[in-house]
Amino acid sequence: MNYKLPAIIQGGMGAGVSGWRLARAVSRTGQLGVVSGTALDVILARRLQLGDPGGHVLRALELFPISGVAERILDRYYVPGGKAYDEPFRIKPMSSLESIRMVDDLLVAGNFVEVFLAKEGHRGQVGINYLEKIQLPTLASLYGAMLAGVDWVLMGAGIPKSVPGILDQLADGQPVELKMNVVGAQAEDQFLLRFDPQAFSQSQVSKLARPKFAAIVAAATLASMLLKRSNGRIDGFVVEGPTAGGHNAPPRGKTQLNEAGEPIYGERDLAKADAFRKLGLPFWLAGSHGTPEKVIEAMDAGAAGVQVGTAFAYCEESDLVDEIKTRVLQASGADEVRVFTDPVASPAGFPFKVVQLENTLSEQAIYDERPRVCDLGYLRHAYRKDNGKLGWRCPAEPVEEYQRKGGREEETCGRKCICNALLGNIGLGQVQKDGSRERFLVTSGDDARELWRFLKPGSLRYTAADVVEYLMSSLNTREGDSEPALASATMRGPLE
Repeated sequence: MNYKLPAIIQGGMGAGVSGWRLARAVSRTGQLGVVSGTALDVILARRLQLGDPGGHVLRALELFPISGVAERILDRYYVPGGKAYDEPFRIKPMSSLESIRMVDDLLVAGNFVEVFLAKEGHRGQVGINYLEKIQLPTLASLYGAMLAGVDWVLMGAGIPKSVPGILDQLADGQPVELKMNVVGAQAEDQFLLRFDPQAFSQSQVSKLARPKFAAIVAAATLASMLLKRSNGRIDGFVVEGPTAGGHNAPPRGKTQLNEAGEPIYGERDLAKADAFRKLGLPFWLAGSHGTPEKVIEAMDAGAAGVQVGTAFAYCEESDLVDEIKTRVLQASGADEVRVFTDPVASPAGFPFKVVQLENTLSEQAIYDERPRVCDLGYLRHAYRKDNGKLGWRCPAEPVEEYQRKGGREEETCGRKCICNALLGNIGLGQVQKDGSRERFLVTSGDDARELWRFLKPGSLRYTAADVVEYLMSSLNTREGDSEPALASATMRGPLE
């Protein structure tokens, strides 16, 4: 494939926030639209249970290239006209070390559908973003995205040194495996995930195009290590600073907290562009780079461009529910947005940025009243049982259950069920046994304070194309394009 490097990479945000609509809108501008690869199996199942408004999922499944998969999924999850509002979503089986056909069906098809729809109707590039920390879905998910012709795979929240080689093998139709990160594993243990594309496809698919791979890192030392130890080609790096949304890398050295209880980041945590330039691969800077000036600054420092998430998260095409968009945009216009870097909220163990909003899980009282439950399991930790077998526990599950599995009570303090909350953020929240609906937990980068710059007087709406136009305005001017930036003259103030 011939690729033109994008100046703007749209961040792969949350579970479904950067869905196919957003990625497609960005890709149509000539930049890199990115879908989030997190929880696409359950997102597929729940969209079908809502009746698939618009018929988009059904349209994509009709073109799924492996017979039998779409039929099994539709038989189990499709509800014509949609389920009742107060009826719970049907639970899907959790991923495990052993292959389960319906689990693999949902993972492969879910990733295929999202990438297929994002690529539909244009010739732009589309990427998909994964968390290395979430290992169980990785192999089947990569295969599904590649079936749909994904152009880029981006991965962070860990050290994805095995993924480049896995992409090579999947492209050649070969079986792949991934070593699990298991707490307490011993040298002789072999906890391996396996996926065989020929067995899954019943030999209906042989070879696939190999997408480019970009590792998401916070330091040049990690990037250098990946170049030395990865089992395949790395095509670039996204360099995320501590102001980026979602999961952040922890501060280097011993973690210290400020008066508000947030991790303190210092000079050592700021990525140096010159160190990445010496590595000789394209890189994009992320974290508070959502202005035209930052785009120019990054490119002058040797970067190919920037990755921007927060500005896209609240545009029309993102899948955040309208209530969240409206509340955060109103708060930004009134200079009332507060983003808290929570050191303990995420079961993954990484600091997690949370927008402070009333009646969401960012409030202690709301968090305390939610029954602890782990019924999705994406952020569970694998651990070795005394009998040598694999076990699973999550710091956000019921405390006594976590302790029964060998976990310590202090590890559960403040942990939030991000899996369920993020699905709630996109209108797919579960109705729990007590009749309650999952509350929101909104994550954004520090740039949420600056969203007002995209708003025209009296409006709380803007598009992905507006964001791209704004970000590219200084670059276009430098290159002789005199078109004005969309919102460079917008002033913060009360909204009519």
